[in-house]
Amino acid sequence: MTRVKRRLAAILCADVVQYSRLMERDEDGTLDRLRGYREAIGGLVAAREGRIVNTWGDAVIVEFASVVEAVRCAAEIQGELAERNAALPPAERMVFRIGINLGDVMVEGDDIYGDGVNIAARLQQVAEPGGIVISGPVHDQVKSRLAMGFDALGVQAVKNISDPVATYKVRVGGDNGGAQLVPAPVGDGPSPQEPAARRPAREALHGVAAWYRAQPGRVRMALGGIGFFFLLNAMSGLGTLWFQWPSLPFLAILLLGGWRRFPR
Repeated sequence: MTRVKRRLAAILCADVVQYSRLMERDEDGTLDRLRGYREAIGGLVAAREGRIVNTWGDAVIVEFASVVEAVRCAAEIQGELAERNAALPPAERMVFRIGINLGDVMVEGDDIYGDGVNIAARLQQVAEPGGIVISGPVHDQVKSRLAMGFDALGVQAVKNISDPVATYKVRVGGDNGGAQLVPAPVGDGPSPQEPAARRPAREALHGVAAWYRAQPGRVRMALGGIGFFFLLNAMSGLGTLWFQWPSLPFLAILLLGGWRRFPR
């Protein structure tokens, strides 16, 4: 009989909130958005040297050798999805929950099994929409290594797991229903926490940037043209305003351009 291989791993489980409702409303659109979100998640996972193990329906299971990188990646995922959701109407936003556990896993080919994986899957069910919940072992490893806050949620009785699991909510500044999370930088070492007073301005800038990216190409071109002439006018002094005249063709494009509304 082949001996089962085992290893210690940090497991991240991400799952879409109310996926069935989204599919019922718009199957094709929901599936397209899920593919795009998975592609974005895959890029962030690769940057943190993680490995996507499986995608079960709307869930994503990821393995990391480093628990610190797993938590950093989770924050970056929620941050990226926050920007994407900000450009969408509320009914089309795809919000994820994330759970992370550190534990022993069984390895079979490219797949992993065991309580280490099961606990991560259960923890994501405890998380708020757009939130991250980690187990006690994960918290012990990252609490002094990351510039994030952690709120104790207490000991949870997890389905099909005999021993209760200590759980913590990761506090990184928002949720992916519209607010922007603060991702850690790629590389070693924590980053300074952002002052709370700066967050509204940063979130507003991210909202404007997401809105701009969501506009049709002709609208972005017209806005760029108007901005270019305004900048030239500003550099030569605003005592005399002339930028509006060369901007008239671009204004006409904007009037016919098919704006997409600003997300609320």
